[in-house]
Amino acid sequence: MRTAAVIAVTALTTGAGVATAGTVLASSQTSNPWYQGADASYAAVASTKASNAKPKNVILFVGDGMGISTVTAARILEGQLEGATGEENALSFEEFPNVALSKVYNVDSQVPDSAGTMTAMMTGVKTDIGVLGVDEGVVRGDCDSVAGTELTSWMMLAESAGKATGVVSTARLTHATPGGTYAISADRDWEDDGDLPEGCEDYEYGDIASQLLSFERYGDGFEVALGGGRRHFLTQDEGGNREDGRDLTAEWADRGDGWAYVDTASALDGVDLGATDHLLGLFASSHMSYEHDRVEEGADEPSLTEMTEVALEQLQDDKDGFALMVESGRIDHAHHEGNAYRALTETIELSNAVAKAVEMVDLSETMIVVTADHSHVFTIAGYPERGNDILGVGGEDSDGVPYTTLTYANGGEVAYGIVDGEVVRLDPSESDTSDPDYHQQVLVNTGQGAETHSGEDVAIYSVGAKAQLFNGVQEQNYIGVSIIESLGLDSVKTNVRSKSKSWSGSRGRH
Repeated sequence: MRTAAVIAVTALTTGAGVATAGTVLASSQTSNPWYQGADASYAAVASTKASNAKPKNVILFVGDGMGISTVTAARILEGQLEGATGEENALSFEEFPNVALSKVYNVDSQVPDSAGTMTAMMTGVKTDIGVLGVDEGVVRGDCDSVAGTELTSWMMLAESAGKATGVVSTARLTHATPGGTYAISADRDWEDDGDLPEGCEDYEYGDIASQLLSFERYGDGFEVALGGGRRHFLTQDEGGNREDGRDLTAEWADRGDGWAYVDTASALDGVDLGATDHLLGLFASSHMSYEHDRVEEGADEPSLTEMTEVALEQLQDDKDGFALMVESGRIDHAHHEGNAYRALTETIELSNAVAKAVEMVDLSETMIVVTADHSHVFTIAGYPERGNDILGVGGEDSDGVPYTTLTYANGGEVAYGIVDGEVVRLDPSESDTSDPDYHQQVLVNTGQGAETHSGEDVAIYSVGAKAQLFNGVQEQNYIGVSIIESLGLDSVKTNVRSKSKSWSGSRGRH
């Protein structure tokens, strides 16, 4: 089995604030059985595929909760919105030449969450449900158990390599998927200091929001970070959740010339990217608006496509290349609410963002990967005719009561009621099932907003430099290993700043 030739990071110096020569990726990570298994798969695939030039850049698009049934239904809906039957349509990334399947389970869970899955995709190591940037040796919620379990993401490695780095999401930037690019946390819910449990007030890495700022310990910090979650960066006096008195948005902007912070789409449009080295945009207190609502309500928030375009404009001139993660986070949220229309229109907007990226980059030196962290209990059923409204009725049950083509195995929209003393399934055709606010019926009532993830494989679509590495059925952490090794990040020399110079100064806790 081929393994990366790496050693642990050497002792940090205190004078220059930079570690002495060594590699960022520790041997404890590359010797992890999950990493080694994916590394063997990578070596096997690489040996049978054409070996084109090493990619200089990477973009990972994550459709949170975007299972295959979601892709299929979104493809049909997009086609129907354009006046076609829909089935023959293709989303932008479905036209990529390489397709694989990803096995998404967490170490301790047959059906995964976004924290464990994102850690796998970013580090090449599978881990437990609910934790970020740490291996399975951690105890969720126990900050004292983190030491020795830390993992290095390819975003950290890219930053250490001098590449420009960026993260974009329609969810809170402190949420599991974007947080997985930069955070080391024993619990995905530690989004600000008020979320840290008793006894963890001086947790070495800090809350997730503060870690976005301390990401500069790997280089000079994110060049661009755009999304929601403003409340985790602001004090309570400013309408946020922070209890430590820190305004992280001000700390970002006050770092000097070239550091800019915006909180509206209008302000983003006014940013002079030529004079901006580091851009932070927080466009909502919590998650950003659904795309449908953003348009209908005229919210002063950028679309996912607009954020992707700005991010690439900010990143792609770096001579060393760039690394970018873009998440469509609200596909997942709409599914949890049992609202197919918004889940599918969020997926269509992700397709638009991918198309914009393909248009902007040089694929001969850029690897683009589109995938999901997990799926949902979302089905396409019945025998509707081709071209039938994908949001409409797909058939009738044994009692002659219609059912919609799209349904959920569980969730909060109860399908049954009492009529004349008998339990009957309610007739969805008595409602406008194409209305954006319609919630599909469910089989098992798990409560409002409580539709669950599912455990089946999800697809990986890839194009560009070395994209042919993505084929077959792979463990999800194969994505992380493939990105790390294809870009040569496994041998990146460390540029980690010392805690005495950077961490204590920014966090103000020691």
